[in-house]
Amino acid sequence: MTSTTESIRELLLSRIRDVADYPKPGVMFKDITPLLADPVAFTALTDALAELCVRHGATKIVGLEARGFILAAPVAVRAGIGFIPVRKAGKLPGATLSQSYELEYGSAEIEIHAEDLDAEDRVMVIDDVLATGGTAEASLELIRRAGARVAGVAVLMELGFLAGRDRLEPALAGAPLEALIRV
Repeated sequence: MTSTTESIRELLLSRIRDVADYPKPGVMFKDITPLLADPVAFTALTDALAELCVRHGATKIVGLEARGFILAAPVAVRAGIGFIPVRKAGKLPGATLSQSYELEYGSAEIEIHAEDLDAEDRVMVIDDVLATGGTAEASLELIRRAGARVAGVAVLMELGFLAGRDRLEPALAGAPLEALIRV
C-alpha cells in the first residue's frame, strides 16, 4: 500500500465512529456519518471510489439502498458516468427486475430498472459496508439479468469476520472486490 493510500485509509478510519450495542446488544455499529460530515474525508472517499470505477472500466454505477446511494451518487458525478439505484422491493416505479436473497433470519428482495442497463454497460456496485454479502450478491445477479457486465464491487469498509468476500467470489466471476478499509 502506498503512503498516499495509507494516509487516505487513516483519514477515513479516523472519521468512522464505533457505536456499541447498536442496533442490538453485542453489535459494534460502524457509523459513517462523521465521515460524511467532513468535506475533506468525504471528498477523499469520493475520489478513491471514482478512481476505482475508472480503473476497472465502469460505464455505470449501482448504489445499494440506502447508504450506498450516499456514496455512489457523488462517485458517479466525479467519474462522469451514470448512477442507478438498487432499491428495496416496491420502491421503484414502472417495470423492474427483482431478486430475492436470504438473510440470517428470513429473506429480502431488491429491484432495479432493467432499461437503465444494456449489454454495453460495465457496472461497478458501490456500498458502504460489505458484511455477509447477500445484498451485493443479489445486485450482481440483477446486473447480469439486465444484460450488463459486472466491472466489480467497491466498498468503503469490509467486515472480514462476516465472510462476505467468500460468499461473493463465485458471483464476481473474476471481477474485483475492492475494499478501502478491511476490519
